Amino acid sequence: QIRPVALGRKNWMFAGSLRAGKRAAAIMSLIHSARLNGHDPYGYMKDVLERLPLQPFSRISELLPHNWKPAQ
Repeated sequence: QIRPVALGRKNWMFAGSLRAGKRAAAIMSLIHSARLNGHDPYGYMKDVLERLPLQPFSRISELLPHNWKPAQ
């Protein structure tokens, strides 16, 4: 479990800017949270990115890994 972190550590130092590093950290956090909640990270991200443009802001929390249910 530590191997991806150790391999990526040097690469993450060169995200391009502080903002890019923060974006990368947010995406990696979502992916890891999906894994911890028993979801396939690719399937989770694909579904969330497809649903996000049409999701009302008041229901955005439904797309978080601990609340997420795959689209029917």
